[in-house]
Amino acid sequence: MTIFQKGPGDMGSTLRIGPGRRLLAFGIARIAGLVILLILVWTSVTSVPTGHVGVLTLFGKVTGEVLPEGIHLVNPLKDVHKLSVQTQAMKESASVPSTEGLIMALDTSLLFRLDRAKAAQVFQTIGRDYVARVVEPNLRSAIRSVTSSHSANALYTGAREEVAMKIQDELVKVLGPRGIIVENVLLRDVQLPAMLKSSIEAKQQAEQDALRMSFVLQKEKQEAERKRIEAQGIADFQRIVAQGISTQLLEWKGIEATEKLATSANSKVVIIGSARTGLPLILEPK
Repeated sequence: MTIFQKGPGDMGSTLRIGPGRRLLAFGIARIAGLVILLILVWTSVTSVPTGHVGVLTLFGKVTGEVLPEGIHLVNPLKDVHKLSVQTQAMKESASVPSTEGLIMALDTSLLFRLDRAKAAQVFQTIGRDYVARVVEPNLRSAIRSVTSSHSANALYTGAREEVAMKIQDELVKVLGPRGIIVENVLLRDVQLPAMLKSSIEAKQQAEQDALRMSFVLQKEKQEAERKRIEAQGIADFQRIVAQGISTQLLEWKGIEATEKLATSANSKVVIIGSARTGLPLILEPK
């Protein structure tokens, strides 16, 4: 390799580079190439954590590719946006109207997750903050829509499961096509106005008292029926026994008893004959 270098006294001079310098330059170029290759490989490798998916974009445009969990080799010009597909819980406390127009405080929990098959669609049409943009406002709307068709008494007593199911059905219809899977809706607590709450509790207490009294009356009727059946059984027994006992049978039993007493070793006085039955009288001496 020849290099011309200008000097002060001539038009130029020739500078020669030896084999050692050529090897050094080649080594530097090789190391630089390896470094660049390592940088490219490093920027091309991405890891998607457990419970997440990676949505790919190229220059800000969603490509439609979705990476599952694990390590992947991607185009370094593409960006990977990681979204969770795990179950999320959102709590909502709202003041909602009943069918009578009363305002109640209702605490609700929503369990939901992102549909991994629609992750690219959600990222493109809604964005990362899909919970605040779509899930939360639709939950509030569904709560108010469903509770307005139920009475306060029903919400406070036995219609909680029905209300929760209707809220869930409405959210499934709205959020399902947007790429969000609704798993469950739970009604944690319902707070009524103090006066209405006292009235409902008093009514429930009266109903419990009436049920308890009905049970007591039913029990007494069963006991009376048992005693009647028992008395009827005793009367039937006595009638059957009375029909089988005659004067002759009683006299015969008296004679048998007299014979046993007469043959016993105990001292006694036996008086034969009686004005009414003719059976002997047995007197124990003092």
